[in-house]
Amino acid sequence: MMLEDMILKRVKNMPPSGIRKYFDLINEMEGVISLGIGEPDFVTPWNIREAGIYSLEKGHTHYSSNAGFMELREEISSYLEQKYQLQYDPKDQIIVTVGGSEGIDIALRALVGPGDEVIIPEPSFVAYKGCTTFTGATPVVINLRAEDQFKLTVDLLEEAITEKTKVLIVPFPNNPTGAIMTREELEPIVNFLKDKDIIILSDEIYSELSYGDKHVSIASFPEIKDKTIVINGFSKAFAMTGWRLGYVCGHSVLIEAMKKIHQYAIMSSPTTAQYGAIEALKNCDDDVQEMVREYNRRRRVMLNAFNEMGLECFEPLGAFYVFPCIKSTGLTSDEFCERLLLEEKVLVVPGNAFGACGEGFVRACYATSMDEIMEAMKKMKRFILKLSK
Repeated sequence: MMLEDMILKRVKNMPPSGIRKYFDLINEMEGVISLGIGEPDFVTPWNIREAGIYSLEKGHTHYSSNAGFMELREEISSYLEQKYQLQYDPKDQIIVTVGGSEGIDIALRALVGPGDEVIIPEPSFVAYKGCTTFTGATPVVINLRAEDQFKLTVDLLEEAITEKTKVLIVPFPNNPTGAIMTREELEPIVNFLKDKDIIILSDEIYSELSYGDKHVSIASFPEIKDKTIVINGFSKAFAMTGWRLGYVCGHSVLIEAMKKIHQYAIMSSPTTAQYGAIEALKNCDDDVQEMVREYNRRRRVMLNAFNEMGLECFEPLGAFYVFPCIKSTGLTSDEFCERLLLEEKVLVVPGNAFGACGEGFVRACYATSMDEIMEAMKKMKRFILKLSK
């Protein structure tokens, strides 16, 4: 038996993440400044950690209900209503998941299969295309444009939609570009979609990390709320990446279907993490705002540095990434990143790792210390000057 022949073609043919090889490279190098990993450099606030520790000391080590502890779902419901004017019934419209990534996976598995199409605006999070492909559905890529600041527009949607379209992913605030969508920019999208039989999957994991206007969820438009699924979680805003906790919100019919997959594949999310998340939602707003203020300070420094060194860059108003254009160097995204890493020991990620239209750009993450950002910018400036000679 050839074991390789037993693997599904759609799994075998899916390439590994384009980010992975760079992380493998830095594991073999010393003294690298990494602007590559999309993870907060802050430690989870102490009271969240303490809540998790206390839950273990009290012996809370058993399964929760499939959808997550009711107390946590009630806190999620209150949080979303207070922050984004979204109303979801904790009884049957919220599932607590193993990270936002599980939410994306179970939503797509509940909705699409062979013969269906999922529209994915790119550049965007690498998991969307993979999760779509693993269902047997076809990912249909929309190439977002730098001149639009990588925002979704109706004309791009019109070109992509067919009779097979079943899901549209809306990935804002965006990884890797840092782009956001304002209410005024979402309105024409909503008007275009409201009469179409298309489910909207809105990934809002970076919703707290907005530096201009407050984040607006596409689910806040009443005319499309029932066919919108909101993905969110605790990794980015609360610096809880290792806790692996997210949540999915939507109409009870959609949530019930997703819960079936969740209960068979996962059973329930980690109990300790759920206790930590309850504390996060109740008492950590000040901690989140402090982290956001510091990210914003770093964002401005990095943005100014890129523009000063001649790498044109629009202002990202969400997440914790800057997406400068490196076309002026004459290098491809991969060439730029490899040479920068080898010659200056600074890691950024090639834009084409997030979709072909990201070619000519790189992603730099400012979820690292200001000292490291300043040193990395100095090294990058030296690298750019060397290229221009």
